[in-house]
Amino acid sequence: MRDLAADLQRRREDVRSGPDVRATEAQRARGKLTAPERLDLLFDAGTFTEIEPWRRHRATGFGLERRRPHGDGVVTGWGHVHGRTVFAYAHDFRVFGGALGEAHAEKIHKLMDLAEAAGAPIVGVCDGAGARIQEGVTALAGYGGIFQRNVRNSGVLPQISVIVGPCAGGAAYSPALTDFVFMVRDIAQLFVTGPDVVRAVTGETVTMDELGGADVHADSSGVASFVYDDEASCLDDVRYLLSLLPSNNRELPPEASCADPVDRRADRLLDLVPADPGQAYDMRGVIGEIADDGEFFEVHERWAPNLVCALTRLGGHVAGIVANQPGRLAGALDIASAEKGARFVQMCDAFNIPLVTLVDVPGFLPGVDQEHGGIIRHGAKLLYAYCNATVPRVQVILRKAYGGAYIVMDSRSIGADVSFAWPANEVAVMGAEGAAGVIFRREIAAAAEPERARAERIAEYRERLMHPYYAAERGLVDDVIDPADTRSALIGALTMLRAKHRPIPSRKHGNQPQ
Repeated sequence: MRDLAADLQRRREDVRSGPDVRATEAQRARGKLTAPERLDLLFDAGTFTEIEPWRRHRATGFGLERRRPHGDGVVTGWGHVHGRTVFAYAHDFRVFGGALGEAHAEKIHKLMDLAEAAGAPIVGVCDGAGARIQEGVTALAGYGGIFQRNVRNSGVLPQISVIVGPCAGGAAYSPALTDFVFMVRDIAQLFVTGPDVVRAVTGETVTMDELGGADVHADSSGVASFVYDDEASCLDDVRYLLSLLPSNNRELPPEASCADPVDRRADRLLDLVPADPGQAYDMRGVIGEIADDGEFFEVHERWAPNLVCALTRLGGHVAGIVANQPGRLAGALDIASAEKGARFVQMCDAFNIPLVTLVDVPGFLPGVDQEHGGIIRHGAKLLYAYCNATVPRVQVILRKAYGGAYIVMDSRSIGADVSFAWPANEVAVMGAEGAAGVIFRREIAAAAEPERARAERIAEYRERLMHPYYAAERGLVDDVIDPADTRSALIGALTMLRAKHRPIPSRKHGNQPQ
């Protein structure tokens, strides 16, 4: 038995080391880690349990019957991340280039089914050449099984994709179905049709990075939630994100000890945010002042930067922040930011994460491109997401909140539980200048001194309808607060709402805007 155990250990080491030394050296030459090394970085030391390491494919033809390495190009199993169970699979590019065949897919299916049964998150580490061409349609069916499980567990288990190599063709749709996508510069490429196909069909010449690299998906497409320069820092932040998420939709996010006083005054906010609604500032500074120890984790930082979406802790409890960014497009909502916000709100609602909305919005971004691009349809996605959300929801109006954008940014009228406002807030259909120009247009035009008349009417409109207490007088704002008390006010409201329960209508599902 000792001899057999020693032989087993040697076999395990052979499987971990890969099919041959040259394959590992080639992986290193690409600047990439191996699949086992990546999982070592993801999981707490010594906690990973691999499943089906001896699995081999059964395919024949095209020389496959002579190449049957153990594992079939994917490492699957479970372990602990910060002491909690997490399931993961990692493509092994050293075996068939990480391409997916029947046995490879069945290993992933088994892992996802186990995660569903255990109620634990799934992390997919993607570094593969797509479907294994030699296995034909069975490889494509394998992807179908993954997609079906992605959708079945959507909003049930946190699903995270980590792109650390090629992920092309049908393989690209599994990351698109997950909750978060991490990418590493220079080594990750994510696209449906590669450069050769693009050149053949359209005549365009493009590199793999230009077509589907990390920066492209961080800046332009919005596919990448987070981007990193190296795999170690990427996987470290995957671990951090998991510490902010519940294991499944039946649990609350994990609570952390908090040394930052819940009643700490944030006096710096009095100087950070100008009272003049026309002056820009960085909303991330506001979030840093109210968050525990100034820490927050921004999602899609580079895509649609006029809206900030971030996970943080307030009083040790996880909260999702949605905030206009006056430093970009004056904080106006456009197509991309509405989609970004809607996706984030839906994720928070699915995983029992309370929502805090920081409002400083002049309206929706005007323009022919926005209207023709479907700002109505896309803006409705954010509206739908908020109206549909049943988690605790607290709104804070910092300065301006104009028009339909005010409604969409989780106003009391669409279901915010509590609404606070700073003493500089202006809630109105539009700014005083525009409103006066509409209401008093004829009077101003007929005046002996039109500019003077215009200034008087602007002042009148501002005094009557745009003073900081107008919305509070009508019950649309619960209280006007000192900006320095924002942190304590938010923590108090979220503590009160922690046991919130709102019945859900009996329906199969809604028909959200597309």
